[in-house]
Amino acid sequence: MSRYISTLMAVFVLLAYACGTSDKSLTGDARWVHKADSVLALMTLEEKIGQLNLPAGGDITTGQATSTGLGQKIKEGKVGGMFNLKGVEKIREAQRVAVEESRLGIPLIFGMDVIHGYETLFPIPLGVSSTWDMELIEKTARMAAMEASADGISWTFSPMTDISRDPRWGRVSEGNGEDPYLGARIAEAMVKGYQGDDLTAHNTILACVKHFALYGAPEAGRDYHTVDMSRNRMYNEYFRPYKAAVEAGVGTVMTAFNDVDGIPASGSKWLMTEVLRNQWGFNGFVVTDYTAINEMIDHGLGDLQTVSAMALKAGVEMDMVGEGFLTTLEKSLKEGKVTAAEIDEACRRILIAKFKLGLFDDPYRYCNTDRAKNEIFTAENRQFAREVAAQSLVLLKNENQVLPLQKKGTIALIGPLADNRENMAGTWSVAGRFPEAVSLKDGLEKALGNQARILQARGANIVYDADLEARVSIFGKPTRRDSRSPEAMIQEAVNIARQSDVIIAAMGEAAEMSGESSSLTDIEFPASQRELLKALKATGKPIVMVMFTGRPRAMTWEQENLDAILNVWFAGSEAGDAIADVLFGDVNPSGKLTMTFPRTTGQIPIYYNHKNTGRPLDEGAWFEKFRTNYLDVPNEPLYPFGYGLSYTTFSYGDINLSSRQLEGDQKLTASIELSNTGKYDGAEVVQLYIRDVVGSITRPMRELKGFQKVHLKAGESKTIRFEITTEDLKFYNYDIEYVWEPGEFEIMIGGNSSDVKMASVEWK
Repeated sequence: MSRYISTLMAVFVLLAYACGTSDKSLTGDARWVHKADSVLALMTLEEKIGQLNLPAGGDITTGQATSTGLGQKIKEGKVGGMFNLKGVEKIREAQRVAVEESRLGIPLIFGMDVIHGYETLFPIPLGVSSTWDMELIEKTARMAAMEASADGISWTFSPMTDISRDPRWGRVSEGNGEDPYLGARIAEAMVKGYQGDDLTAHNTILACVKHFALYGAPEAGRDYHTVDMSRNRMYNEYFRPYKAAVEAGVGTVMTAFNDVDGIPASGSKWLMTEVLRNQWGFNGFVVTDYTAINEMIDHGLGDLQTVSAMALKAGVEMDMVGEGFLTTLEKSLKEGKVTAAEIDEACRRILIAKFKLGLFDDPYRYCNTDRAKNEIFTAENRQFAREVAAQSLVLLKNENQVLPLQKKGTIALIGPLADNRENMAGTWSVAGRFPEAVSLKDGLEKALGNQARILQARGANIVYDADLEARVSIFGKPTRRDSRSPEAMIQEAVNIARQSDVIIAAMGEAAEMSGESSSLTDIEFPASQRELLKALKATGKPIVMVMFTGRPRAMTWEQENLDAILNVWFAGSEAGDAIADVLFGDVNPSGKLTMTFPRTTGQIPIYYNHKNTGRPLDEGAWFEKFRTNYLDVPNEPLYPFGYGLSYTTFSYGDINLSSRQLEGDQKLTASIELSNTGKYDGAEVVQLYIRDVVGSITRPMRELKGFQKVHLKAGESKTIRFEITTEDLKFYNYDIEYVWEPGEFEIMIGGNSSDVKMASVEWK
């Protein structure tokens, strides 16, 4: 009988939905609200609150709580969605329970952390950002959405757009670097890639921009820690990528773990309502991060009932895992701590998202088993991942053109990451097929065939500290620590190196040494590996370091002593093949850093678009007393933002401005001639920076305002043009008004933030 009643009520919901869509005069948001309200009218209070509950459906956890008895809760209408449940069969069964066994048959939404690919993994986001190719980045999100949707997923917790200038914070690997302009462009591309032009299509998914807000600026670089900054810095630097995602139509927003102005983000009405909805016009729904509402208790804001009511009133619609909404909102309503209208509005926004995804039309639209069999981890997808990975690699040094290598002779492949498929994926790759990734050794062997000989040795462990290494050998990514003594491993590596023509040193981090809850106090290159490199250096053989990393590392010794350094991040499923493509010159590297590499940990935070001081250091100087500098190292970074070499060389002419004086809304064209002066075809990321010389508040020394990735054949030249308007000059002033101010502006164009040509213009 209960099954019959549930089915009958589900029919009533569909009839109500059909009646609710009959008003042809409704368009836009009003149409979605009308549809949602047609279902909302049939719901009990308990069912409305149930829609606000998002439990974890799999065994992947990142917080302090897990949910139990999910099946029964779904039947009772106490679940609005699930996340990290992998496999189309499992998802279809959970959806069946929701649609066929709950009273109203409201479909669930299924989410997953599809961060840099689904089963076919692309480089970590910091690596993908280094391509500076928005079309390519959008396509990675599009392909990730196609694979995820084929396996039942309709929602991803991506893109992460947190600006960070502190590489001690492990989650820099999951973001797009330090610059707000570039971060905004990438946010737009990712949202468009995931959501496409039609969310009801079976191969698009809902995106979720995170973590709102300021999560990338924790004190001391320690994850989940306090964030404290001025409103001016928030608006001018950290808010921009979130806002760009909202303007691109992102469907959902995730709250941050940190506090902002003393209020945890999940309880901040200023963030979730005033900024996000009133100022930016966001009309999707807000979901917390894992147990973020519950964690406000430890922040010191009250018990679970208090913080749950606080989050709802702030503008949070969905509670991830913590179940504070599920267990306390009914009581809070009775006690007048929340209102029925607030619960209705939260439920309405979630129902609207489900309507937009087409789940009320077909709850099983993402559960096609044929798609799951035929569209995931395909040869075509893996080939594209290989191309993306090759584009993401950044050549940091290439003394005497030791690269590209020739496919001959004997190559020593040495290092703890030379043959480790599981660690190629990098962090936040929950759906990846790690054993099927291509290791560096795999890639080299395929590229060389029988043309050259490879000799291999481990040489060192990732770090000397066995306990530290154990902490990063998680999530199915073992480091395979060697029990031999450091001396024995180094001696074996040196013996192999002496028999070889060139050394490829596979060094750096393990995959989970960066990522969530992977903060470090010291980002110096690991001592165990540096000692190995010193021993290899003594052989006199040329050394090419292939550096795996999820964050900038301080590696001054390596820069000064090695012949070549290729930063490969964690390049995903096809890492080994992509690295081999670049090492042997089948692909000319074109990646550019999106985060500054310091000389030493003590320079952090370090970033290119800093402000001047009242006591600036003279250009080119190292130390002057009573100036802003250090006693022990120069101010300059090891590698600046935007830096990256090529196997060819590029030269820049002088900047030509269409006018030296402009007024009001006139447009300025800045042009420069770029020439490929080397022997290889290649691509260069031409970067435009602007400095507002005099302002009503202190302004950055330079700010990225545009870029173009330009492909030139050897010997070819091309004129590159940038159109600049007053929109490019705007900033938030002291009163948080978005304005531009007349005056002198310096226009800079070059291959990185430190190496530019400059011209000045007066804009009245």
